[in-house]
Amino acid sequence: MAIEFRGARLAPLHDLTISAPSSSVIGVVGEKGGGKAALLQLASGSALPEAGEVIAAGNRRYVGPLDALQLSPVDILLLEHSLAHHDALVRARALAGIDRLRSAGATVLIVSHELDLLQTICDEVWWLHAGELVQRGDPRQVLDAYRQSIAEKVRAWGATLKSPLRPAMRRGDGRAEILSIETLDGAGNPTTVWKSGESATVRVSVRYHDQVTEPVIGILIRTRVGLEVYGTNTELEKVTTGIYAAGDCMLTQFDFRCDLCPGEFTITAASHDADGATHDWVDDAVAFAVADSRYTAGVANLRAKVKVLTSVPR
Repeated sequence: MAIEFRGARLAPLHDLTISAPSSSVIGVVGEKGGGKAALLQLASGSALPEAGEVIAAGNRRYVGPLDALQLSPVDILLLEHSLAHHDALVRARALAGIDRLRSAGATVLIVSHELDLLQTICDEVWWLHAGELVQRGDPRQVLDAYRQSIAEKVRAWGATLKSPLRPAMRRGDGRAEILSIETLDGAGNPTTVWKSGESATVRVSVRYHDQVTEPVIGILIRTRVGLEVYGTNTELEKVTTGIYAAGDCMLTQFDFRCDLCPGEFTITAASHDADGATHDWVDDAVAFAVADSRYTAGVANLRAKVKVLTSVPR
């Protein structure tokens, strides 16, 4: 084995036993404090284990986040977020250089938050958490599990946040005032982060300052760059709203399945007459995010089912 950790301990790592063979690229992921930096310190020889041992065969080189990308021949190469600050051309050349090192028998350890990059180039991924090895193995399987863990934590964090009304623009004749826009999860709990595919709810609260008959309440979801993703209103959904006098309030609820790709979005809401005369319109008034355990390109998560119907043998 090109490098082996035998019961190695260096805070926060404890009793780490794992090995990386020659001719391999190993990705290392984990949250802050998981032990990634300590792993590289042990692997590079810049720190000695407090217990256990690290056995490394050949020359070792560490490349940090701001270091020059030195990819000349070496037995063990240790990269810590080394590609994050480089442009596409430099990154492409670096990936080709890493592949050459692998072919020459080197062992490469890459610590990175760029999961797609790791899935592309790595032979194996190690997931560290709180100083322990949670999972190792096939990059796709390990990274999917890691994404799932992160998505759940982001989802839980989103439940602790409030969604203040901060419209980018507001217009209307003043006959109504949108008081709040709430985003709720499938259980009816407030959240600012939905998980892709879960049941979601948007509630719009409106107070009327003049009598209004059959007001139309609508919502519009946009991406952060302004792409309109989905919109509907009570008129389109054939919902009767009634008559509201000055001082009356109305709470309208929109329930749907959040089939969006991971990303950041905004909600616009409005109250208006059937002829389009606007009482109150708040543009991009509330922000929310969508998290998922897997990467999906685009905006709509259509959850395709893929199968191969024919194959041609070579």
